[in-house]
Amino acid sequence: MKSVLVVVTRQIGDVLLTTPLIRRARQLWPEAAIDVLGFEGTLGMLRGNPDVRELLATPPRLGAAGAWRLARRLWRRYDLALVAEASDRAHLIGALAARRRAGILPAAGSSNWWKRGLLEHAVTASGDLGEVHVVREKLELLAPWETAAGDPPPPQLVAPPSEALPPELAARLAARYVVVHTPSMWPYKEWPAEHFRALVERLTAAGHQVVLTRGPGEADRLRVAALEGVAPPALLVDAGVLGFGQLAGLLRGGALYIGPDTSVSHLAAACDTRVLVIFGPTNPQRWAPWPRDTQPVRFLRRAEVQQVGQVTMLQAGLDCVPCGKAGCDDHRLSGTRCLPAITPDRVAAQALRLLSLDGAELPQQVADGAAARAVPHPQVLPPA
Repeated sequence: MKSVLVVVTRQIGDVLLTTPLIRRARQLWPEAAIDVLGFEGTLGMLRGNPDVRELLATPPRLGAAGAWRLARRLWRRYDLALVAEASDRAHLIGALAARRRAGILPAAGSSNWWKRGLLEHAVTASGDLGEVHVVREKLELLAPWETAAGDPPPPQLVAPPSEALPPELAARLAARYVVVHTPSMWPYKEWPAEHFRALVERLTAAGHQVVLTRGPGEADRLRVAALEGVAPPALLVDAGVLGFGQLAGLLRGGALYIGPDTSVSHLAAACDTRVLVIFGPTNPQRWAPWPRDTQPVRFLRRAEVQQVGQVTMLQAGLDCVPCGKAGCDDHRLSGTRCLPAITPDRVAAQALRLLSLDGAELPQQVADGAAARAVPHPQVLPPA
């Protein structure tokens, strides 16, 4: 292959989770030009990525004129298109761009018949309650070309290179600060603000500097505003004014990152930062932050506490967890019962435990909870 287009028309976190696919394509075809097409505002995670030649940003809504311009720009420009999302638009873009195509299909979809007809190689998604992590699922797009290439190396996310922080922020950072990111894109993924408030109080009372991050949107501003004044030592960082390289540098410099199911949690894991992530209805076997240097990566579907590499995950002990739905009412603005059930005491105890360890003492995989006890070989965490 001399030219490859990777199509990833979803959100920022999905773009980052595609970097192992991009890296493997680069390893298979070292001389190829690899471009990535995604929505405007989502491709910043790939700036500075050594495996990518060009980033092609398209509006989420093209209109007839925009679609025509995109078609003229892409028509048969590439040898291969890797369609890393299951949407109709992503598959149509792949069909325009290249004669040879591999793509992901939804487990059940009314348009699968024509999508499959466009593909040389199809990967069927395992769905929100499946057992295959999306990182591995995307890598399956390259299966036809792996047969003669030997065993592939372990997949790793490729985070943006670190860039210098603004001097006024860098001067205020203490040693071993803790980054806490409270917002998520949708309410059904958000841990309650009052829980975050109690957590920050406990961390600052234990002598740790807390750095609160947020994105540039109004929803993020309001979400973090609920915590302002909670602890005078806490720093508020508007991540929207930082480039992704600066945010990556902030995360790499921290002793611990704490956050919900959101793109920043995936970025923190990719930066090899110690991560404590709070999951609700989402299935971790599909969507857990991918640890930096631990293989094989195998998350359990449900465990009140589980740890793989530098990623520790907390879930509620409710029987419905994870349901794989968009909250209890199964829509993006829905609330949940499972996230409020994870108490600030539980999160604070795990955070302080992780902050007390040095890197050499961090176990590779541990789990605790009813679901974990049914698994053959997990190590059991001591009670917090």
